[in-house]
Amino acid sequence: MSRLEGRRILSRRALLARWWVLPVAGTVGAFGYMGWYGSRVLLGKQRAGAPQFVSGQPQRVAAISELAQDWAEVNFTYDKRPCTVLRIPRAVPGGLNLGQTHYVAYSRICTHLGCTVNLVRDPEVLAFAFNYRPPPDANHPQLGCRCHYSVFDPLQAGEAVFGKANGPLPRVRLERRGNDLYATGIEPAPKLGD
Repeated sequence: MSRLEGRRILSRRALLARWWVLPVAGTVGAFGYMGWYGSRVLLGKQRAGAPQFVSGQPQRVAAISELAQDWAEVNFTYDKRPCTVLRIPRAVPGGLNLGQTHYVAYSRICTHLGCTVNLVRDPEVLAFAFNYRPPPDANHPQLGCRCHYSVFDPLQAGEAVFGKANGPLPRVRLERRGNDLYATGIEPAPKLGD
């Protein structure tokens, strides 16, 4: 046997003796990534904070009579974004309060990857389809994204409460003009995926 063949055999032996490093390193890396991502999704939710409206062209979005009861909803488009206005049972930061009647409006673009969110009225649909059961003090309609099952609470200023989305939905500034509600500004759209 030549000297070159001996080295080749030794290098094969050395490789075979250390082959276990690759799957172990891959497994450690995969579990490390899953831990980081899981903690980001579960613990990395951003708070809504004070509204940061950017003024826009006033636009009529609904007649007050269209929102005659709590959880009535009207969808509209503002600043080229699909939005929704809701009548809600209590005041929310960034909402409009008219005596004992409260309204809030949000962009319907999910802050995860930009799918459209919809109002989910049935808590059993949230439990079955979204795998989310709200706590007893939050057992009311929620805004849900059907793409990746993120849930946003309209009574917590549109904050993400479940799923991959971490940022709150941008709020729309509302004003009353006569018997109508007008949109007059909207918060900047966040960078998707943050």
